[in-house]
Amino acid sequence: MAHGAEAAAGRGAEVAQLPDFHRARQLGVVVRPMTGDDMGFLAQLYRSTREDELAITGWGEEQKKSFIDMQFRAQHAHYQKHYPEALWLILERAGQPVGRLYLERWSSQHRIIDIALLPPARGHGLGGAILLDMHDEAASAGKAVSIHVEKVNPAMSLYRRLGYETVEDKGVYDLLVWTPPG
Repeated sequence: MAHGAEAAAGRGAEVAQLPDFHRARQLGVVVRPMTGDDMGFLAQLYRSTREDELAITGWGEEQKKSFIDMQFRAQHAHYQKHYPEALWLILERAGQPVGRLYLERWSSQHRIIDIALLPPARGHGLGGAILLDMHDEAASAGKAVSIHVEKVNPAMSLYRRLGYETVEDKGVYDLLVWTPPG
């Protein structure tokens, strides 16, 4: 799996420039391409996004770890297969990874495949700054920004505040789109 991550990170970096996240940078966040060395962090980050679900299972730690490992590997393989030209980015603050951003720049829109922050990094404006920076980049190219978001995701209120609208109900997920003004 590490080899695939390195290949994807390298391919994405060659195909397109890294986004210029000036708002995020003002908050101390920088982006860099994902490498195979990031897989442990990414698995930890993935688990942090599933803790509420795990808390109600009644499973022991071994069952939780096994389930999360399986789900993380499946998600990672799915993303790599279905978004081969994506940018696979790690978000860092003070030299430490705090999140991930997977982004595909299509001719019609910029698709956020996934964005996630560790719990201590949530609720401090980092996600909003990154989204606004992506809006700037997309708008300068005359494109929209889209993302699939779980209906129960706490970040849904952030997307709504930033002007994202539901364009398709996908069951558990909504497909949200932000369209540049004018």
